[in-house]
Amino acid sequence: MAQSLRGRRIAILATDGVEQVELEEPRAAVEQSGGHADLIALSEEPIQAMNADVEKADTFAVDLTVESASAENYDALILPGGTTNPDKLRQNERAVGLVADFVEAGKPIAAICHGPWLLVEADVVRGRTLTSYPSVRTDIRNAGGTVVDKEVVIDGGLITSRNPDDLPAFCEALVREFAASQT
Repeated sequence: MAQSLRGRRIAILATDGVEQVELEEPRAAVEQSGGHADLIALSEEPIQAMNADVEKADTFAVDLTVESASAENYDALILPGGTTNPDKLRQNERAVGLVADFVEAGKPIAAICHGPWLLVEADVVRGRTLTSYPSVRTDIRNAGGTVVDKEVVIDGGLITSRNPDDLPAFCEALVREFAASQT
């Protein structure tokens, strides 16, 4: 993976309630591979991460708001989970629009745990195969997607995983797929 993302800019879309490890580990994988990751959130205020959805963890400085962000400026997108993070984001029209813009531009998106809720809200799962946290799977099926129970699923530029236990495979897959994309 060494330097395979050199010169690549990766967006991470998250807000309060993000699962800390699902933010930190993919970001570290991008940076260790030579890429640059920006944290995009709903406001300029630092976001509050969580551990297992219930314990406050660290706060993270925001690089850009969704209002200022554009898919044109990035090569790929990461959607970390945590229950409340994607639930808040999917209620924001601009956040959902940003996800749709990445798909429309043919740029890869990696979503873990509850992160695929944003893919559902952006109406981009129809005809695709994904995985997610178990409670999100019915939403994916109702949106026309197929769900499988695997640690990583790659389909048409979407890289999905189930939970923090899948992070090693998820990070490896997202670096590989982001490096291979021709954005």
